[in-house]
Amino acid sequence: MIAELDWLKKWSLYAPNSTAVVDGDSGREFTYLQLYKISQKGAQILSQKFNVSRGDRVTILSTNELEYIFLFFALQRLGAILVPINFRLTQREVDHIISDCSPRLVVYQEAFNELIQNLPAHIKPQSKYSMSQWTQDLGTMSPNQTYTDNVTPRDFVSNPDDPSMIIYTSGTTGAPKGAIISFSMLFWNSVNTSLRLNISQSDCAIIFLPFFHTGGWNVLTTPFFHRGAKLVFIKKFDGDQILKLSESHKATLLFGVPTTMDMMSRSRVFDSVDLTSLRYAIVGGEPMPVDLIHKWHNKGIPIRQGYGLTEFGPNVFSLNQEDAIRKIGSIGFPNFYSEAKIVDDNGKELGVDEIGELILQGPMCMNGYWKNEKATQETIKNGWLHTGDLVRKDSEGYFYVVGRKKDMFKSGGENVYPTELEQVMRHLPGVREVAVIGVPDSKWGEVGKAFIVKESSSLELTPEAINEHCSKNLAKFKIPKYFVFVDDLPKGESGKILKRKLLEMYPN
Repeated sequence: MIAELDWLKKWSLYAPNSTAVVDGDSGREFTYLQLYKISQKGAQILSQKFNVSRGDRVTILSTNELEYIFLFFALQRLGAILVPINFRLTQREVDHIISDCSPRLVVYQEAFNELIQNLPAHIKPQSKYSMSQWTQDLGTMSPNQTYTDNVTPRDFVSNPDDPSMIIYTSGTTGAPKGAIISFSMLFWNSVNTSLRLNISQSDCAIIFLPFFHTGGWNVLTTPFFHRGAKLVFIKKFDGDQILKLSESHKATLLFGVPTTMDMMSRSRVFDSVDLTSLRYAIVGGEPMPVDLIHKWHNKGIPIRQGYGLTEFGPNVFSLNQEDAIRKIGSIGFPNFYSEAKIVDDNGKELGVDEIGELILQGPMCMNGYWKNEKATQETIKNGWLHTGDLVRKDSEGYFYVVGRKKDMFKSGGENVYPTELEQVMRHLPGVREVAVIGVPDSKWGEVGKAFIVKESSSLELTPEAINEHCSKNLAKFKIPKYFVFVDDLPKGESGKILKRKLLEMYPN
């Protein structure tokens, strides 16, 4: 299967002059043949300069740059492992990841030099390499480079089960854990994604999620490379820029989360930009509000809801765009080579409309967590990955995410699922965003506390009005006891709301 993994070599032969990557900020672009040659040159540099070899970890602390992509493919040729680090982490958090993965080499942008210089002496990596020096050594800022001078081509040495990446999770339940992403996982995720999204060589997408997040790498990026398609990368989210680049490059797919889709829909260029080349937008993270779906549909862009996670896929479920309104809130069906079950706490499979934990099986499952056998065994049991997400399935077989197991709370002995409450409140005019958490209560054990961001034009919206709306749509025990208006909700790099932060920000 090694030949099936060396995607660049294949596309350098099949479509050498096809554009592979574009820097949306600077306009630099490289063909598949150039990308293949750069990967060969980069592998030789890393091998000769730092003795990087098969199984070594190489961490990188950088914003989205094309040289980040070049590093990924150079390491693949060596059988080494890319470990992206979130550049917004604190020194303590960066120290944890460096200590955990013990890299041979750290590649870093100069803007993050202080984090690298302040690493404790006992965990300092063997070598450090600035991004500017890496760029200079590759010669990728200079036009008309051949990239083959004094370079000895090397074969792809990795096997399917070898790690290609270690992506550290956000650490919602403790210190970040490193999910081991194998070549086989990348391959099968790409196959699943291509089958469900009909990806082909003629596709193009704008990528703005950061590379330390699986969404930046594996929702569209690695499947597009597998299919020989075109990718345009930008350093950070900018709604106006993404829409303009989608128009100028005739993007065919758009990926986002409800937050980024909402921000783009509010862009000053949204109404005027020509997006007729887009087949649809893929949305994940959480259910998209129906009014926002309608806004994009009115623009001629169908919404295709999905679901995934770092440890499996990440592209696991997909809802056909024609069902976006009829099955609002659904994540659709499992992708081709994925098996899904809904089980109770005893592992018993549940029936229609019964709420339980989603468990998954298939070749898109991670190898485990790096150097963390305990967490691996807690997550993967008898070949099934336990997601921690609560879901249900309707009579037609469509799946719906109800919430996280850890987010569910009991009020008066009854299970309350915050996602249901949030969906009800989002349908109330004037509510822009909402998040519900459970808080202690002397009478009921726990009650709901809703944090609400108003539309700017909805000054008349009151807690009483929201409570009345909830009373018409929710059982009494589900209605939040507290309604708190806030200017914004804390979000992670992918745009998902960070509920754990709400308790820190609003302890009372």
